[in-house]
Amino acid sequence: MKYLILMQINPTILEQLTPEQSKLVQDGHEAFTAHVKERGEFVGTQALADPSQSKVVRSVAGTPQTSDGPFAEAKEFLGGFYLVDVEDEARVLELARMIPDTSIDGLAVEVRPVMFSDLGDL
Repeated sequence: MKYLILMQINPTILEQLTPEQSKLVQDGHEAFTAHVKERGEFVGTQALADPSQSKVVRSVAGTPQTSDGPFAEAKEFLGGFYLVDVEDEARVLELARMIPDTSIDGLAVEVRPVMFSDLGDL
């Protein structure tokens, strides 16, 4: 079963990390990626740009309109994700706990089952 592990970012928390803590987070993500690849559970991962670089397209009077900025104001935002294919929920939760962000107060990961997937030629 495929699961999306969503990394919720709080820029205030990240700015407070020491260089050593930032390196531990980066190294932890590299180790996590290597681990799920070794086990054949890796489907993909993406890191997302800051929401200030986003555009929103929404209907206004039935016509799609584009505006700058994130959909909603929030302290946290989606910073990236891992897509994994694992046996069950227990395994994906085990993997989620391995992501270094989960050891930093104020950061979180969300685990969500994938209902439908079409990854093109992947």
